[in-house]
Order: sequence, then structure tokens, then C-alpha cells
Amino acid sequence: MSDTFTLIVEGPPVEKPARWAELEPLAARLERPLATDPDERAAFLGVSARTRAARLASLEAPDFTLPDLAGQPHSLAEHRGLKVFLVAYGSW
Repeated sequence: MSDTFTLIVEGPPVEKPARWAELEPLAARLERPLATDPDERAAFLGVSARTRAARLASLEAPDFTLPDLAGQPHSLAEHRGLKVFLVAYGSW
């Protein structure tokens, strides 16, 4: 088994030494939610409730970029000030 895992916080994923036991106390101390998948050697450290509340109160969606069906990237920032209808689904 690998001695590293992928950690996703905010930004691109990073490889970290596999010290799973340290993640839960760290998340609790930072008051942030933690989701782990040891089988896939991945962990996600979410943002705090205070940060989520502030983002929701701002009523501004965070920027993101996704490709269209032709592969052309589009970002939400391109449409600031306009109404945007976004449809998302999961195939799982």
C-alpha cells in the first residue's frame, strides 16, 4: 500500500504522507468537515461553517470553469451580472 494520499483542500489536489490519524483531529481543530476514502487514498477537507455561511450570505456563487460538449472551457466569471441557468447531474 502506498505511503501517500491525495488531499483536496481548496485548490489543486496535493500528495501528502499517509498519516490518516492526524486528519480527524486537524479537521476538528479547524472546525472543518472531513471526508476520507482510505481505499482510494483520498481525503477532502471542507471549509468551515463560518466560511460557508459568509459565502451563502454574499449571494455570489464561487467562480468555476467547465468545458462544454465541444471541450471549450467556460467560466462563471464570464457571465457576472447576468442570469445563469446551470443544470448539473450525476451518473452514479
